[in-house]
Amino acid sequence: MNPLTAIAIYLTIWWTVLFGILPLGAKSHAEAGIKPPGGGDPASPVNPRLKEKFLLTTVVSAVIFLVFFLLLHFGIIQLAPGRRTG
Repeated sequence: MNPLTAIAIYLTIWWTVLFGILPLGAKSHAEAGIKPPGGGDPASPVNPRLKEKFLLTTVVSAVIFLVFFLLLHFGIIQLAPGRRTG
């Protein structure tokens, strides 16, 4: 696997994991019974903790990518070769 492919696969995994982790522990202003400041949306999170979630996403994605890389390295799975048009 070339480095560009590895980066593309890691970023795909990272974004997918991010959208799974974002709602974890989120509590909206409406659920907390707090009026949002400045007339904001009541469904917006009180404390989104984005730095923590980005860090957790990075760690989880790295573990998933490592498993994927090891599966490729030991030949358990294979990437389909690109098709050439002639």
